[in-house]
Amino acid sequence: MSTLVEELSARAKALPPEDRARLAAELLDSLQAAPDAEAEAEAAWEREIERRVAQIESATVELIPAEDVHAEARRLIRR
Repeated sequence: MSTLVEELSARAKALPPEDRARLAAELLDSLQAAPDAEAEAEAAWEREIERRVAQIESATVELIPAEDVHAEARRLIRR
């Protein structure tokens, strides 16, 4: 455990039981908020994929072969 976590844990354990219970509930609620963020990120990726597919299908973007991208990356790394 990090020093901060150890300090917070020790201080939380010194609280009265009802305050510890409230704190525990708030911490658990904060963890359960994460799936909303995950769902939001997943939805954003879906929109981005749809946007890129539409660009490819409408030929409004230039596609670059993976071999060319890899060769350019190797060239830049060697600098």
